[in-house]
Amino acid sequence: MSERIIKFDDVEIATQAFGNPAHEPVLLIMGAMASMLWWPEEFCQQLADRRFYVIRYDNRDTGRSTIYAPGEPPYTMDDMANDAIGILDGYGIDRANLIGMSLGGTIAQIAALLHPERVQTLTLISTTPLGIDISALPQTIDAYMEHAATGETVDWTDDAQVIDFVVRDTRMIAGSRHPYDERRARSLVERDVRRAKNFVSATNHFMLKGGQTLKGKLAELVVPLLVIHGTADPIYPVEHGELLARTVKGAKLLRLAGGGHEIHPDDWDEIISAIDTHLGA
Repeated sequence: MSERIIKFDDVEIATQAFGNPAHEPVLLIMGAMASMLWWPEEFCQQLADRRFYVIRYDNRDTGRSTIYAPGEPPYTMDDMANDAIGILDGYGIDRANLIGMSLGGTIAQIAALLHPERVQTLTLISTTPLGIDISALPQTIDAYMEHAATGETVDWTDDAQVIDFVVRDTRMIAGSRHPYDERRARSLVERDVRRAKNFVSATNHFMLKGGQTLKGKLAELVVPLLVIHGTADPIYPVEHGELLARTVKGAKLLRLAGGGHEIHPDDWDEIISAIDTHLGA
């Protein structure tokens, strides 16, 4: 594993790469408030062992990348999609396979629609379709919304309170298929909070807009698409993934029975095998 800071315009993006640079490149894009650590090192290495060159990175306002004052994000999801392209430029990569999780899936959709010449394949995990009406779909469950509302009572300058809140969040988004491992979750959250320049800046992600110019364009996506979605996802119920797969011609859908809004270690074999097949095709 190697680490590199990619600089462009007034932005610095922290990245790490796994595997042989001569292999097929894969760029991993994580979701809201989550640094690159939420693509676990073991997951990245297992993917690299399939003969891929795997790059993960800290989105703006997470980890060691550029951060902004909380509540004042001077960027959009379109800018974050351009960050992904800037990372490819920094690594000298013409085209890559993009894999996006949650908000990272939205960013990946924007990147693939705005820059199709830079995207070899697209894999979208636990996300929602961009630029089409989703009002008829099931929405985030009430229990999670009630939990999220308690974030207003957290002292975000107190690492212990922040860690406890985010650990509770990981429990709320977990699926029903596998036992929840609080020790593993807490270890990850503690590393993420303590590694960040200012963890509360990551809340800027919930204020972002973007993709307005791409309304109705998703059906025009020409990049081969794999959708992976847990059937017990409480944030984006599985109907979001199903609609996404129906909208894009030729898309494939992998339903993870009982899977939540997560990439659970017990699902890694199934997920990585599906990605390997998709990229090989």
